[in-house]
Amino acid sequence: MAIDPKQLTIAKAAAHLAHKDFSAEELTQAYLDAAEKKNPEINAYLELFSDARDAAKAADARRAKGETNPLLGIPLAMKDNILIKGKHASSASKILETYVAPYDATATKRLKDAGAVFLGRTNMDEFAMGGSTENSAFGPTKNPHDTTRVPGGSSGGSAAVVAADIALGSLGSDTGGSIRQPASFCGVVGLKPTYGAVSRFGLMAMASSLDQIGPFAKNVEDTEILFNAIKGNDPLDSTSAPDARFASASGAKTKLRIGVPESFAYGEGVDPEVVANFKETLAALAKAGHEIVPIELSHITHSLAVYYILMPAEASTNLARYDGVRFGMLKEGAKLFDDYAETRGAGFGREVRRRILLGAYVLSSGYYDAYYHKATAVRAMIEADFARAFTDVDIIATPTAPTPAFAIGEKSSDPLQMYLADIFTVPANLAGVPGISVPSGSMLRDGKMLPLGIQFLAPHFREDMLFAAGKSVEEHTQ
Repeated sequence: MAIDPKQLTIAKAAAHLAHKDFSAEELTQAYLDAAEKKNPEINAYLELFSDARDAAKAADARRAKGETNPLLGIPLAMKDNILIKGKHASSASKILETYVAPYDATATKRLKDAGAVFLGRTNMDEFAMGGSTENSAFGPTKNPHDTTRVPGGSSGGSAAVVAADIALGSLGSDTGGSIRQPASFCGVVGLKPTYGAVSRFGLMAMASSLDQIGPFAKNVEDTEILFNAIKGNDPLDSTSAPDARFASASGAKTKLRIGVPESFAYGEGVDPEVVANFKETLAALAKAGHEIVPIELSHITHSLAVYYILMPAEASTNLARYDGVRFGMLKEGAKLFDDYAETRGAGFGREVRRRILLGAYVLSSGYYDAYYHKATAVRAMIEADFARAFTDVDIIATPTAPTPAFAIGEKSSDPLQMYLADIFTVPANLAGVPGISVPSGSMLRDGKMLPLGIQFLAPHFREDMLFAAGKSVEEHTQ
């Protein structure tokens, strides 16, 4: 049968493969052909892998022996900061442009074990620092819905390849919204799992207490398939949760009690059309039998300030290893210090340098207590707010982003405006709770229909309730 990527999902493609309507090799070739045609315009892939068809042939051989798996032979894409053995992994930075991964990330290995086919590595904000994928050393990614606009970030490439039908799914990383915000901007589903639910081994660290790998897909069903493949305990990651945590958190309700922090969700700076769409989606959920109740999260308005202290602090420490000695680029100077200064000056982009400086400052003598220590204390208060809220409601809903996708270059000269795009997403990372963005409609802007998303947050390890809520949105609003 003819393969039309626009009509396929992971579940549908798996069914076709099982019925031998086409082979994994044919499916992979169709996606490679589509990527070669579309990618020059949107710059979502940094590289298409030359051995993708070989991996697809291997998947076909496994299926011929009777193996079944929903990801066997499914073409996926990987963010450029998740290691695939033998492949370049640059984190979209000049400093790692020539780096080749010597081992697989645990998430990579689990997808390989499931028989997934990796089509290529996707563009991103350098070292995951940004919300627009404009900070890549290899040029910005463009939004497939309107190529004058950003796809979101930092996992913009991973969102764009799914939205453009040049991958059936992808993995990204989320430190403050880097999966959910681009999912909203590109009109796809994006999941940030509970901190510790998916191993971070083989993920290039930005802020280690916040980073989490998660999937993008066209719908909630596919997102759940990908999450189930990559989740679980990993002895190689000391922050990985024991599998018993998943077993004890199950049995999603069919009708949910959904909390809405109204003063936060409808606050200043949120686009009126975003608010209107959010309210319409809540009304549809209420009509479907879910209960919508107002809640108060007393300290959530401090989330952005806390995040932009803790994240740069951790990033400045994590990025100290990129010094020209152990990884990637080396620019030689007259002395060892000059080697470090010239390598990091040439290898890191403007936003990365900004955050390293901010992080070093808040950790410096005389400022640690005033900034970093105070931020960790407020983070604990935010976590406590969520814990209290989840004793009364099953999940919490907000818009995913305060605006639709903005124009390329619109916020580049004003970092604070760029950071404000994370207002709804950073609280989940600070509290370690899971969050999902599900398409909730669209709005007309400059003659183009731009996607919007609704975000749901759940207690730790209750991704099942996020999937239930997301499927309800798909059923009752689309």
